[in-house]
Amino acid sequence: MKAESMLQATKRPGGGLALALLVAALAQPQAETEGPAPSSAPAREWTNSLGMEFVWIPAGTFVMGSPEGEADRFDDERQREVPISQGYWLGKYEVTQGEWEEATGLNPSYSQACGARCPVEYVSWNEVQDFVLVLNLMERGSGYEYRLPTEAEREYAARSGTVGTRYGELDEIAWYEGNNGGSPHPVGEKRANGWGLHDMLGNVWEWTADRMPGYNHRVLGSDRRVIRGGAWTGHAGLVRAALRDGGGPGDRGTHVGFRLVRTE
Repeated sequence: MKAESMLQATKRPGGGLALALLVAALAQPQAETEGPAPSSAPAREWTNSLGMEFVWIPAGTFVMGSPEGEADRFDDERQREVPISQGYWLGKYEVTQGEWEEATGLNPSYSQACGARCPVEYVSWNEVQDFVLVLNLMERGSGYEYRLPTEAEREYAARSGTVGTRYGELDEIAWYEGNNGGSPHPVGEKRANGWGLHDMLGNVWEWTADRMPGYNHRVLGSDRRVIRGGAWTGHAGLVRAALRDGGGPGDRGTHVGFRLVRTE
């Protein structure tokens, strides 16, 4: 596996976690119904009731995947032009341990010593869906909802108009095997990309909404979900804009987290 066995198969906790999250959500005050400025507003950033920051990503078209000559390339990165027909709000940072704990009262992360501003990890795709349910319940009536980004939305946002292997020099933009110091790091310490998004490469892998193998193949019955971005444990070849990997929806990894899209 490309990501060097970063995911561990786990049993979904029989609805126990989902129930705990639901109770936590219902205990939270309901969001104000006025909601944020509409997406047509000139502001490029927005913050929700938990303090999670989002950046507006404009619609556009980009070339998804990597050219055949790119170092460390895999066969499932075949290039194609992809339209992003609607703009969207994407998390400026990976969802943090503090944000997860504030919403749920729990912290499932393996690297809790890293601190509240470090990305939450060791969460399965299924558990992320439970967290999204909680967040949507907490802000019910506000006119918007949350979800995972699609694979295309995430690569488009990571590239932020660039076409190379990465959107900047590796050590300036990402935590990876060559500079990690033996731990993940608080979000936002590395330079942002051209659209103001941090850690779009490195730190932790991020779940997306899509199934594997995805955009270049059609395999019926696949249940694996795509992860993107690489992690602090990976070598440079695993920290590229086009790199794809995945795992089952119940799998967890000690360096796999996520960020969210906010929809109108």
